[in-house]
Amino acid sequence: MLPDLPGRAAARSATLEETLTTLNLAIDAVIVIMTVWLAVSALGAEDHFDAAIRFVAFGLAVTLAWVRLRAPDVALAEAAVGSGLTGALLLAAIARMRQHRTGPIEGEDESP
Repeated sequence: MLPDLPGRAAARSATLEETLTTLNLAIDAVIVIMTVWLAVSALGAEDHFDAAIRFVAFGLAVTLAWVRLRAPDVALAEAAVGSGLTGALLLAAIARMRQHRTGPIEGEDESP
């Protein structure tokens, strides 16, 4: 008697689907944990530079979440605005604050 190949293929397919579902849930859980941890650590950072870097990383984690939710347009906007532009502005502001603390930049007058 020949083995029941279609039945075995269906069983293998069901096992593969269960494995992929478990893997997808694990990936989603890692993204959620990473996002929450980055948000809390960015809020609790004592140094402004560390907070800005963690904020940029948080934006990238949110971008991954949007990709997982199959919203590539929102993910692209989040990466560009949430991480890229806002991160660059935060880092520029921090650099200006540090320069202001140490004194005027060469070539700039001291008047406000």
